[in-house]
Amino acid sequence: MILTGVLVNAGAVLLGGIAGAFLRQGFPERLNKTLMQGLGLCVLYVGIKGALAGEQVLVAVLSIVLGAVLGEWLDLDRRLNRLGDFLQGRLNTGSGTSQGSFAEGFINATLFVCVGAMAIVGSLQSGLSGNHETLLAKALIDGIVMVVMASTLGVGVCLAAVSVFLYESFLTLSARAVAGYLTTPVINEISCVGSLLIVAIALNMLKLTEIKVVNLIPAAIMPIFLFMLLT
Repeated sequence: MILTGVLVNAGAVLLGGIAGAFLRQGFPERLNKTLMQGLGLCVLYVGIKGALAGEQVLVAVLSIVLGAVLGEWLDLDRRLNRLGDFLQGRLNTGSGTSQGSFAEGFINATLFVCVGAMAIVGSLQSGLSGNHETLLAKALIDGIVMVVMASTLGVGVCLAAVSVFLYESFLTLSARAVAGYLTTPVINEISCVGSLLIVAIALNMLKLTEIKVVNLIPAAIMPIFLFMLLT
């Protein structure tokens, strides 16, 4: 089935989130704080490593600038936080999870599982050749990270399963149409810019900054349009 890899990836995110949310209930507050800091360092490492994939500094800078302008104009941060709060109310997750942490978990987990080269390359491989190996490997990584992330940020992390399912399904089902635009240089720059957003998430998790990462999300797709203009 063409969506096998996507379904496994989304399932791993969901199961990892559920497992982490259960684990969180038995953790003292001091341990939760230390885990959050440790996870922040790990996310920072992933972001820095991915950012090194980029080779076009100008493309990365322009992508961040244009993405920030578009994100602020659309006010994505406010809209996505309102969506997280709405979903929390509908799911009735209880008083143990604040609205802020629920939305934070949903947003941070969504960015982590959707931004990166593995999601793009794996989805294209599934759509073009039925090869799901990359998405299956990504599912294992995402599942482990979601356990830790949900143990610190709560049950909102589980909803990233919906985000990654929709995102990877779109890429997989439209692979033949979009493959021509997602060349290796483009994917590298998308990975670079997306990884910079992951670095921003890590800095927020470490309480060093208060970057509105959601308003920078459009930057992740800007390399596609910039390469189209350049070529």
